[in-house]
Amino acid sequence: MAGTFAGAFGLLSLLLAAVGIYGVVAYTTRQRTREIGIRMAIGAKPGDIFRLVLKHGLRLAVSGIAVGLLLSALLTRFLRGMLYGVSNMDIPTIAAVSILLCAVTLTACFLPARRAARVDPNIALRYE
Repeated sequence: MAGTFAGAFGLLSLLLAAVGIYGVVAYTTRQRTREIGIRMAIGAKPGDIFRLVLKHGLRLAVSGIAVGLLLSALLTRFLRGMLYGVSNMDIPTIAAVSILLCAVTLTACFLPARRAARVDPNIALRYE
């Protein structure tokens, strides 16, 4: 029963993380509409803009994972009694979760990146 609740809360937190990353990336991409328009006006291709936005979102995820790994390494001695059947620094589990978070981040950044790649430079330069 406790495992079911932990799994459900884990999935809920993953969904909330995806929505939060989507919101942050969509907001910052919307704020950078003029910059994206200028980049496209001087020759950036839509694929370049798409990769730029994805890199921004992935940078957020990697920095969050790094901070999380640092904090988890510091707090494992306090949580050692709660870990049953798993060592306190289980590398395969940490790697799998990190890869999963990066995949969720790329999925969450897909719509803002696609929207940014479709920006018309003329409209973006007249923005605001």
